[in-house]
Amino acid sequence: MDKGIAKMAFLHLSPPSSSSSFLLNSSIDSIYPKRLFHLSSNQHNRDASLQLPSYSSNQGSRIPAQWRIGVSFFVPFLDRSSEIESLKQQLLDAIAPLDRGADATPEDQQLVDQIASKLEAKNKVKEPLKSNLLNGKWELLYTTSMSVIQSERPKILRPNGKIYQAINLDTLRAQNIETWPFFNQATANLVPLNQRRVAVKFDSFKIAGVIPIKARGSGRGQLEITYLDEELRISRGNQGNLFIVGMVDPFYRVPV
Repeated sequence: MDKGIAKMAFLHLSPPSSSSSFLLNSSIDSIYPKRLFHLSSNQHNRDASLQLPSYSSNQGSRIPAQWRIGVSFFVPFLDRSSEIESLKQQLLDAIAPLDRGADATPEDQQLVDQIASKLEAKNKVKEPLKSNLLNGKWELLYTTSMSVIQSERPKILRPNGKIYQAINLDTLRAQNIETWPFFNQATANLVPLNQRRVAVKFDSFKIAGVIPIKARGSGRGQLEITYLDEELRISRGNQGNLFIVGMVDPFYRVPV
């Protein structure tokens, strides 16, 4: 088990009475109905990139002089946005068939990491722990943490349902939610270490969603948020694991 990031981003818990695993780390269809998430391996939005208008030299000559500065300013901005959207779609296409990383080969992991690194280099949110974009419930799309996705187990014994992480910055609380078939949960306090990195201390767990267990002192870890927008978050743990999550519900509240 990756005892650094798994404890931080998706905690692995194996209670004596259960063979289940427990994970911690977690578009907005009502607000972004055509965005990129809630994808299956056969469902992709392949029109995410922005399409910029093209101007001929004759057309350009008819643009009033006072607007030309504005055009020259906004085109690079749109180019950058288009590149980000293209990279996001490349990333989603790369991880879609990988069962959240459980089926990833070393070559798959390398490709995903390369695309993620390109996105991280274009991250516009320089201080994610001050951004409201971090708030809400996120769904796990991909990770390299094998203790989270239990890839060493037969598929029938792995978490098959969706896995979520919720964060509320105003209360500095986080919650991990595992759905079918184990329904485990964990809640934690967040301690900002800087504007990108956070430490997590778990305070309680629920087995099968109903059996409460107090967290032990070892339930700690760190996570650095390396890319953030309204749809996608990329994080890296202190053991080097990669986590990619997609926004599900920006209004979700973590129990205090």
